[in-house]
Amino acid sequence: LLLLLTAVIWGSSYSMVKTALAYYPVAGVIAIRFLLTAALLLPYWLRLPATQRAATVRVALPTSVGLLAIFLAETAGVAHTSAGKAAFLVSLCLLLTPPVEWLWLGKRPGGKLWLAAIVSLLGTWLLTGMTGGGLNYGDALMLLAALIRAFQSCLATRLTAGKGIDMLGLTAVQGLLVGAAALALGLLQPGGLPALPLQADFWLPMLFLTLCCTLFAFWAMNRALAATSPSKVALLLGSEPLWGALFAVSWLGEPLAASGWLGGLMIAGAA
Repeated sequence: LLLLLTAVIWGSSYSMVKTALAYYPVAGVIAIRFLLTAALLLPYWLRLPATQRAATVRVALPTSVGLLAIFLAETAGVAHTSAGKAAFLVSLCLLLTPPVEWLWLGKRPGGKLWLAAIVSLLGTWLLTGMTGGGLNYGDALMLLAALIRAFQSCLATRLTAGKGIDMLGLTAVQGLLVGAAALALGLLQPGGLPALPLQADFWLPMLFLTLCCTLFAFWAMNRALAATSPSKVALLLGSEPLWGALFAVSWLGEPLAASGWLGGLMIAGAA
């Protein structure tokens, strides 16, 4: 249920990211959302026992590298392709995660999981209206993000399963490391980062991205990866495009063709 709620939240985030990127660069947007998350969770992390704080740091150091790579690729990719294509290409992690889990963790995914992944991916193809054609720069970045997601999920499971890691504390350290790294990358770019925007149209999406898409969603995902298989996590999060489409229809008034509704039903059935 937590993962499905995370998929709902992430599905509605594409328009938020696009809005924020209209005001600020990619690295800056990532830095703000993760550093705000870390600031909100810092008092909680400081109250943890020293052994728990040390454990969260040990897990956060390697996993934050993957998270930074994923968000740099995804955020830049969304800026250079359509939301529909971005959702479909990221959903390819549904097919990439099971073989990575099998080869790396030695856990062979069951036939039902493969079938559900394929049905969900076909549903996403119908839902997003993905058609033939070449891949542009943004599409390539989304494909890269999908591949990194598969390895990142398996790495998180390997480091947290059965270890009793405090997941909220882990989210705090990951937020600090990813945010600081993104800030450094932004400052190292030619001209550095511009002054922070003052418009409410920028900060309202940033608050949603921080509180819902980062603080809550990463806590839920870390908790799930420690308790179940990466492939199951990928399948449940794979329903993200469905919720994104429903959000676009109900909130933005965007039309959805009959094939899109069929694809949505396929995704829901697979999850």
